[in-house]
Amino acid sequence: MMNYYNQDRKVSIAPMMDWTDKHFRFLIRLISKYVILYTEMISEHAIYYNRNSLKKLKSLLDYNPCEHPIIFQIGGSNIPIIKECIPIIEEWNYDGININCGCPSERVQDGKFGAILMAEPKLVANITKEIKKITNLPVSIKHRLGIKSNQIDKTNYNDLKEFIEVCYKEGGCEHFIIHARHAYLQKYNPKQNRIIPPLIYEWVYKIKDEFPNLKIEINGGIKTIEEIKKHLEYVDGVMIGRASYENTYFICSIDEFFLNQNSRLTRKEIFKKFIPYVIEQLQEGIYPHSIIPHTFGLFNGIKNSKKWKQYLTEHLLKLKQNSIENINPVDLYNLLIKSLDMLPDETYFNYEENRITTFL
Repeated sequence: MMNYYNQDRKVSIAPMMDWTDKHFRFLIRLISKYVILYTEMISEHAIYYNRNSLKKLKSLLDYNPCEHPIIFQIGGSNIPIIKECIPIIEEWNYDGININCGCPSERVQDGKFGAILMAEPKLVANITKEIKKITNLPVSIKHRLGIKSNQIDKTNYNDLKEFIEVCYKEGGCEHFIIHARHAYLQKYNPKQNRIIPPLIYEWVYKIKDEFPNLKIEINGGIKTIEEIKKHLEYVDGVMIGRASYENTYFICSIDEFFLNQNSRLTRKEIFKKFIPYVIEQLQEGIYPHSIIPHTFGLFNGIKNSKKWKQYLTEHLLKLKQNSIENINPVDLYNLLIKSLDMLPDETYFNYEENRITTFL
């Protein structure tokens, strides 16, 4: 397998539950050949308890080959079970493994994975060490600046430094992706934890200064190519989260800057290139209403985009009322093509002035 991961790529798309599934990742790969992709977090138990069912494993682990480089994000802390999962993940030819130490939901706290693991750096170090014993794949950790709950307060800079130091020295991890916010586990729900805790980018920069031999990647609130370039003055990589989903067309600017490409596709051209994939998935038994909403961020801020979304949502839900074998691929194709008539013909984003410009 080609080692895509070792290529010098400085931008990635964050793992986001319910968003970065294989359909959205395929869309992103139509736009960018440069960015590193991550799966949604998949728990150790989901793999372990389905390990004897190829059908279920395929539903969890399959992806399109065009998605490389793609990193598998695992959630969990049961080391014996994780060790059973790693050879299965390797069979699917992922380019790396990422340990989730950043998800703030109560559900993952109960399962002892996600952000709660920041309270136990030695456990995370042991997880990393045991994974590295049985695979040559690169292993990274994604985490917050720190955590606070009713029982735990790990919100000082020295707590963050200790977490990284232990995971590096005892676990051998050399790549840390830091969401530059704290996680408040009882105070805020997951959505609030993504936006309310203040961003403290300076802590991430300081970590890079104190651990210059480690790969330090920054995440949180990054929305433009100018912001990416600024962060790269201080750290090794930038991970884009919600901006990639909510304003997907912005991803074009990444390839333009890093690959010196000047022939970006229009939004409509990207959508049209995505349609054959939707038809292919229909023939695999997947309803289009679970795929097309991933494209809505492509037309963010564009005239009539709200009406376009409503039109497609209404018609795709009507299709769902039919058994999937009774959905005519030609009718689906025509529906998707026709929907584009509601939108302006040519659009682009003016990044220098940070505004949408539309040519009618």
